[in-house]
Amino acid sequence: MSDKQKLRFGLPKGSLQEATIEKMAKAGFNIQVSSRSYIPYVDDEELEIRLIRAQEISRYVDHGYLDCGITGHDWITENDSDVHEVGEFLFSKATRQPARWVLAVPEDSKIKSVKDLEGKRIATEVVNLTKQYLKKHGVKAEVEFSWGATEFKAHELVDAIVELTETGSSLRANRLRIVDTLLSSTPRLIANHQAWKDKWKRAKIENLALLLKGALEAEAKVGLKMNVQQRNLEKLLQCLPSLRNPTISGLSQSGWVAVETIIDEHVVRDLIPKLKAAGAEGIIEYPLNKVVY
Repeated sequence: MSDKQKLRFGLPKGSLQEATIEKMAKAGFNIQVSSRSYIPYVDDEELEIRLIRAQEISRYVDHGYLDCGITGHDWITENDSDVHEVGEFLFSKATRQPARWVLAVPEDSKIKSVKDLEGKRIATEVVNLTKQYLKKHGVKAEVEFSWGATEFKAHELVDAIVELTETGSSLRANRLRIVDTLLSSTPRLIANHQAWKDKWKRAKIENLALLLKGALEAEAKVGLKMNVQQRNLEKLLQCLPSLRNPTISGLSQSGWVAVETIIDEHVVRDLIPKLKAAGAEGIIEYPLNKVVY
């Protein structure tokens, strides 16, 4: 490989930045952001990281300034970017739910459906998305661009807003009612078509995707180890949900085996007492860094 081989990788600046850098660290890439430089350090000489607003990443990938990047499905759609989608990644720790662009109005508004928007004014950051939505429903309304924090405008300046939400709690806190969902969005790893055709770059991007997916899979899972008498093994296995068949190995003590498995973290608290009751001893729960299928 020549010294010049580098992959230019765009990561989202702003609200997703911390989560993305944390996920990249779990995938094995240590990224450090300096206030003195817009180019972050990464402990991989084949990678060049650029921090760019999520809203713009898909355009820069489309135009070839970036070989690949992580951004929301919403911005790929809003920018109408022609890119190759490598994979989908759920980053949000809070909900593990997709973020949604919703049409919202004040609680006491007479607007009950998209049809009621005829001749009205809507503020949003996703102008194209909103215009497509109105066109689909045959509604003519004015759409104006708004730099985020549109909640207050719905009460004073416009008739409705199209805003991003995960749980809807911020909208409810601002006395707003959701009328409809325009689009659900999750972060995606995208690549420039030319970069994807390049053998070296494609292999590098695919490796990145594999490690990232492994790190994300591991977040919701834990490893469990335990010892059990051979005669209780069948009973124990019946109450053990497993990613694959558990690993069973003999112990030096005759008549005992060790069982190891990977399970969803949220079931552990209910499971451990059942395993104990089924004869398991020395139960150890441990965190995972990556799970690669």
